[in-house]
Amino acid sequence: MSKYLQDRVAIVTGAGSGLGRAHALELARQGARVVVNDIGGAHVGSAGRAVADEIVANGGSAMALPGDVTDYEAMQDMVAQVIEAWGRVDILVNNAGILRDKSFAKMSLDDFRLVLDVHLMGSVHCTKAVWETMRAQRYGRIVMTTSSSGLYGNFGQANYGAAKMALVGLMQTLALEGERYGIRVNCLAPTAATAMTQGVLTEAALAHLAPAAVSPALVALVGEDAPTRRILLAGGGSVESANITMTPGIYLGETTDAATAVRARLPEILDRAGECVPDTGFEQCQFELGKAGVEMMLPGNV
Repeated sequence: MSKYLQDRVAIVTGAGSGLGRAHALELARQGARVVVNDIGGAHVGSAGRAVADEIVANGGSAMALPGDVTDYEAMQDMVAQVIEAWGRVDILVNNAGILRDKSFAKMSLDDFRLVLDVHLMGSVHCTKAVWETMRAQRYGRIVMTTSSSGLYGNFGQANYGAAKMALVGLMQTLALEGERYGIRVNCLAPTAATAMTQGVLTEAALAHLAPAAVSPALVALVGEDAPTRRILLAGGGSVESANITMTPGIYLGETTDAATAVRARLPEILDRAGECVPDTGFEQCQFELGKAGVEMMLPGNV
């Protein structure tokens, strides 16, 4: 019987352990051929090789390919090897990540840049490496791993939160640019017990947050019927959705003291009743000019 992701080719970065391993195993269980990428290498005894061997032992198809996501040439080489072996890349799961937690006052700029390099630029490198292939085959599913730390903030994670929210912005634009080529791009914000959460959560909490509980939400974002530009949150058996919204706000018109008016009417501006999720960033301009009764588009551009 055909499986949901039968013969789709999926790359999972940082797949030697934790969430990446769980994602790789679940994608394989759904019928995908899985590329297990891990910085630790692909040699016998490496974490990445162990995950690939586990998939094969369970009747699936997998290969382990090493590579540091911060090295664009290494990611290009990895994708070239996948194309040579399996002819295409259908799914990319940008999962690789690190933590360097400290309060902003105590955090070094080196640690700030390193987290951005791994999470943000690592995802950029991997996505860039598969982008033309997906455009040419007119099919692709890309998942960025965001976090509630980016969506909502967490003390001591200014670097991590900045990188994770940046991935939401990357997803928003790539989903628009990839739409005509059949490329769908989404975000997944996991809550899971991994090496990155040891020493942060209680043992009782960690026991309830198996990485495997996140992976079903991932599967929903990478199939033929996947949505695009969606943010799913998953952990502990629960799945939620997050949205970047815009309130109706107010229209000030021509006033001599707009700053005073904004301060006085801030509760109205912040009122979430009737808020919406814009289809594009351009809608802010469209919405604001519409309230002013101003025609937005030049003739011939409608």
